[in-house]
Amino acid sequence: MSRPYLRKFLGDRAPLPPRPPTRAIVMAWVGGLLAIAAVALLRLGLTQPFVLGSFGATCVLAFGYPDVPFSQPRNIVLGHTLSTATGLVFLTLFGPTWWAMAMAAATAIALMMATGTVHPPAGSNPVIVFLLQPGWDFLLLPTLLGALVVTLVALIYNNAVRESRYPKYW
Repeated sequence: MSRPYLRKFLGDRAPLPPRPPTRAIVMAWVGGLLAIAAVALLRLGLTQPFVLGSFGATCVLAFGYPDVPFSQPRNIVLGHTLSTATGLVFLTLFGPTWWAMAMAAATAIALMMATGTVHPPAGSNPVIVFLLQPGWDFLLLPTLLGALVVTLVALIYNNAVRESRYPKYW
């Protein structure tokens, strides 16, 4: 390996980003609490899990950084749905193999980029699909319905506690 290549691992030596204000941290904490609680409470009486692990990361974006493109409702809902569908397609066509899981995750990334619906937490959904090996109903519950609930809480909460509007676009 060449030295110039190895020097890239040192990074740009840019300063760390500033810490968010305490108020923003507390507001993000409350928003995340409300969204995950809403999704978890909807699970009561159901036999299937309602919460995806990736929803926790969605809350980081929706409540901690609601103005960035990754946090917008179309990215949250369509990113989760598209990525889960991709995982289900690959699982159905190729079975639970390591290479199909890798192809599903890579394809989900490419599809989100191509459709303008990139939501980084949704990138884990194909992996979750391969780990759980659910049926196609997993696309509706927990994926679509859960993403809609998190988005609804983000819409109500962010507009109630912040000066700026949420979302930036649909």
